[in-house]
Amino acid sequence: MAVASSEPGNVLLNVTDVVMRFGGIVALGGVSFTVERGQICGLIGPNGSGKTTLFNCISGIYRNSRGDISFEGKSITGLPRHRMAGLGIGRTFQNVALFNTMTVRDNMLVGAHHRGDSGFVANALRLAATRREESTAAEGMEELLELLDLKREADIPVGGLPFGTRKRVELARALIGRPKLLLLDEPAGGLNHGEVAELGNLFRRVRDHFNLSILLVEHHMALVMSVSEKVVALEFGMKIAEGTPEQVRNEPEVIRAYLGDTADAHAA
Repeated sequence: MAVASSEPGNVLLNVTDVVMRFGGIVALGGVSFTVERGQICGLIGPNGSGKTTLFNCISGIYRNSRGDISFEGKSITGLPRHRMAGLGIGRTFQNVALFNTMTVRDNMLVGAHHRGDSGFVANALRLAATRREESTAAEGMEELLELLDLKREADIPVGGLPFGTRKRVELARALIGRPKLLLLDEPAGGLNHGEVAELGNLFRRVRDHFNLSILLVEHHMALVMSVSEKVVALEFGMKIAEGTPEQVRNEPEVIRAYLGDTADAHAA
């Protein structure tokens, strides 16, 4: 099995022997890997391999049954999900989760709420601290509207926008909180061929612009292999490969997981 090494001081996310059980079902059977600062890491595997379960453990939706998840050297295992954005972990979901009657701007502001610390009284009285926070959020919003090509739609309710545009709005909402780690769950799902082709470039622009790391779950293999610097492959809740896209693409266990028997895969 191909394995990629990481410099300890450069590790942002460290997943160590993570097990997740649902009753008698083992969804994750001891998964370990790291994501480095500034790295785009792809997480792949057939349906039911445990990718989204692992995402839910990292983002605090599930508490893993065993093992540890650390972020910037500190354990985040068991922390509630509302703490994650404040720590610097942002996430998008397979199914776009936006407020349909709210505009693009207002949906984005939802993602910035954890950055404000002026308190209820300061907000109610419109004190200077509150106005400064609002000004900072507004500046960040304009930057993102430009970067993600959303300026024309900024004041339109998201419910009437095309699906691909809604995907970019959800990405903008995750980014306005200035995460250090961005979890992207099936970002290419439901997009047409042209939109998928542009995603890889968009992810690189986002990574470089904000100097963040990306952990990407995606079934679209061409996208994962073109954009990722490291790929981790799961099957039945176990890690079967880790390495560069080329290493993982040629790993016999990965070929078998996706195409069946290795001999049949070569014959195909």
